[in-house]
Amino acid sequence: MAFIEMNFRSQELKRRVSVNVILPDISKREEGKPIKTLYLLHGLSDNHQAWRHNSNIEVYAAKYGIAVVMPDVGRSWYTDTLWGENYFTYLTEELPKAVRTYFGGLSDKREDNFVAGLSMGGYGAMKAAMWCPDKYAGCVSLSGSLDITRKNRPCDLQLWKAIFDHNMESPLELEGTKYDLYHMARENKKNGIEFPKIFIWCGTEDSLIHFNREYDELLTELDIPHVYRESEGDHSWKWWDMHIRDGLEFLFGEE
Repeated sequence: MAFIEMNFRSQELKRRVSVNVILPDISKREEGKPIKTLYLLHGLSDNHQAWRHNSNIEVYAAKYGIAVVMPDVGRSWYTDTLWGENYFTYLTEELPKAVRTYFGGLSDKREDNFVAGLSMGGYGAMKAAMWCPDKYAGCVSLSGSLDITRKNRPCDLQLWKAIFDHNMESPLELEGTKYDLYHMARENKKNGIEFPKIFIWCGTEDSLIHFNREYDELLTELDIPHVYRESEGDHSWKWWDMHIRDGLEFLFGEE
């Protein structure tokens, strides 16, 4: 595998950005066959370096011969923020175009593109899959912070206001909006949208377990195909490194 830290100027973020990219060895690529790509998203307290430093993602990527793209989005919740930095558009539009331009062979077909993440990145991955189901064939959420309305858990209200709504008095005001994953699932189902493959895992000792169980119940109620798993584990890298392997096997191991 080749590892590259790429820097380029983002028009959506109005500044230079850093992205970590893993590419399969040239010798192992099949001539003329496009390379499948996984966009791998970090959590609230991390950046684009997190997956490489805290997991064996390079080893796992080599097993499946995939490219892995790891962007840095700060504390943006993978959202086009009110302060003018368009992180969701960056993730789903600008970044894919950039990596396909700089690194030849990455496929632009839906069936060859996937998104995964942990915690805040689990929300980002699921949001990308729900908002742009035509772009991704599969989605993985690990310990995902899947309820943006934060019904059962406090949030940083000032951060929420800066990202979503300056006049917000409670995160509950996001319920039923385009930022609400529960609302998005219902709307996509109602509109007959084809869902990507979905894999969700959360640890039973994780403070976000209730949100993950509720989202599993919703997807089941809506008859949306998905795989939900919970097992021993808290909100830490020991478990994310273990279960990203399950997520990758779900996405790439069935061929």
